[in-house]
Amino acid sequence: MIRVLLADDQLLVRAGFRALLDAQPDIEVAGEAADGEEAVRLVRELRPDAVLMDIRMPHLDGLAATRAITTDRALNGVKVVMLTTFELDEYVFEAIRSGASGFLVKDTEPEELLRAVRAVVGGDALLSPGVTRRLIAEFAARSKEPAATTELSELTDREREVMALVGIGLSNEEIARRLVVSPLTAKTHVSRTMVKLGARDRAQLVVMAYESGLVRPGWLG
Repeated sequence: MIRVLLADDQLLVRAGFRALLDAQPDIEVAGEAADGEEAVRLVRELRPDAVLMDIRMPHLDGLAATRAITTDRALNGVKVVMLTTFELDEYVFEAIRSGASGFLVKDTEPEELLRAVRAVVGGDALLSPGVTRRLIAEFAARSKEPAATTELSELTDREREVMALVGIGLSNEEIARRLVVSPLTAKTHVSRTMVKLGARDRAQLVVMAYESGLVRPGWLG
């Protein structure tokens, strides 16, 4: 059973999400929070698998709440999905950099929301290729000269290659075709790379690819 915490200051939004999620045989709503402070407290108390976190909330906004959750080692297994009104919300970039596993627009189709919750808890990519590439383009536009790092020294040449392809927004299937390997092999390389670098998820791996200098602005095709 996938346990989800809802964090949104609008009661009607929470009620809509609860009705949809609780109707699924493999998902249940573990709790609800009306602001960021309550969200962090309930995550520590309830240990849900995932949090649907609104970006704009009183007392403590979703961005600050996400940082509090993703930087707490005791909550390492909790995935945060940001909820935003627009795909390119000004805070989405910082949310991903802060450890969020992805984001969804609030008017997303019900099936897409359910798929997203299951995907993020399963460790798969949450962001669609189109949204991922826009996010990467934004990261590229803001990125500075990469700091010197030895983090990538533990990776094999193939793992570096795979990480670079993840960094430009390719899915496992696209990576498999590029490298002429099976999708399972591509997924294994991505997983091993994430483990070696301590990346929480694929979104963080993209950020690491840019911050390490492995991928540079202008690589988007």
